[in-house]
Amino acid sequence: MTINQPACLQRRKACLALMLPLLAGVGRPAHALDADAAPALERRVKAAFLYKFLGYADFPAGSFADATTPVSIGVVGADNVAAELTRIAAGRMVAGRMITVRALREQDLAQPLHVLFVAGQDDARAARLLRAANALLTVTECDGGLRSGSIINFTIVDDRVRFDVSLDAAEKKNVKLSSRLLTVANRVQKGAS
Repeated sequence: MTINQPACLQRRKACLALMLPLLAGVGRPAHALDADAAPALERRVKAAFLYKFLGYADFPAGSFADATTPVSIGVVGADNVAAELTRIAAGRMVAGRMITVRALREQDLAQPLHVLFVAGQDDARAARLLRAANALLTVTECDGGLRSGSIINFTIVDDRVRFDVSLDAAEKKNVKLSSRLLTVANRVQKGAS
């Protein structure tokens, strides 16, 4: 079997581009951290991923009112993730647009969002919130996140935060995901699986 060296190098570069900002806080696996630090580290890593996803997603042209409209991110059920994401995004731009982050309550989901993160392990709650949301790129962290219609779902693999992607869900929302993002995903789902 031969390995296509340029493709292998491209995958490594894409992985590094996504992971370098996260390496500062993820030097050790979660089980090596004390019980209080592991959840805080996991939340910081998820916030960093949410920020990095913006650089690898193209939103539909009509999703911005004008050239000055910011990219809006909503977080439900994890105020600490919203706070960390606000810190990360402060003063930064994506595709020439400022980034706004809001911690939301369930009743706030009717407002349009470019990205929505639904925290929590309750599959039924996540499915209900995703149906109620007016968001393009949806991200969850429950076992049935992709089955519930989420585009990206965080998962823990070997004590590390990883993510799965549903191409069908992205297509339904007309969100185009970069192949560089897909190469570093834990699993990419296309069709019923």
